[in-house]
Amino acid sequence: MNIHEYQAKALFEQYGVPVPKGAAATTPEEVVNALAQLPEGPTMVKSQIHAGGRGKGTFTNGFKGGVKFCKTKHDAKEMSANMLGNTLVTLQTGPAGRKVQTVYFTVASDIKKEYYLAILLDRATSRPVIVASTEGGVEIEKVAHDTPEKIHKVFVDPAYGLADFQVRDLIFKLGLTGNEAKNAGKLIRNLYTCYWETDAAMVEVNPLITTPAGHILIDTTFESEVPLIRKSVEDLKFRFQDIKIVLITHAHRDHAGGTFRVKELTGAKVMVMDADPNLVE
Repeated sequence: MNIHEYQAKALFEQYGVPVPKGAAATTPEEVVNALAQLPEGPTMVKSQIHAGGRGKGTFTNGFKGGVKFCKTKHDAKEMSANMLGNTLVTLQTGPAGRKVQTVYFTVASDIKKEYYLAILLDRATSRPVIVASTEGGVEIEKVAHDTPEKIHKVFVDPAYGLADFQVRDLIFKLGLTGNEAKNAGKLIRNLYTCYWETDAAMVEVNPLITTPAGHILIDTTFESEVPLIRKSVEDLKFRFQDIKIVLITHAHRDHAGGTFRVKELTGAKVMVMDADPNLVE
């Protein structure tokens, strides 16, 4: 059984595999509801069909690309109208194409680097094999053909399971260190558990990404000042939606509007001093 990207990500979340926040829609009405679940900012719109090469595909109505980056949710809504209910033709669908009955919206990630990670059954050894590469976001078949030395494999003994030294070996070959290595180790283990417990034929993440660390915004002010705060953050060459924490060092009731407007726009966590929670409720 094949499942769509949005279904796979819901499954990943159950197994503790981090995924960008997203929502799916099958009708124009559901598009509005789906986008309402996401914070304002850059948004991806993805056609959901059982075929690869969606980003390079062309719809039979002439619209090009089944995966699009949009700067705003408003743009994402308009973009989805070109996809939903129309037929997408890719290299894997054949000339008849596949009708897009679902679109998937996700928060656009700020990508530091792209990797490839997959787990499948190696029929020659009858063992699960983890395939990883530093070359993500492209066709893995092309990487295997052009630069096979960039493909790394780990064969897992099903009787023993995934060993810690195998996880460390993969992390080393991918060149990950520090917190990225720690997070990758947890992700690889959780992804293997997902593969094994769901009896999947294949689990693939392409691209698997690393992102820059999130930023902390210390204190806010009146709600009317939020646009100025945003401009100041962006003038410093940071993305406003990358704010992960709003740290309130001296709470005021009249500043609560600004605090929670920033939270609404970015999804940031609000933290206050021990004595101040009642002032921002």
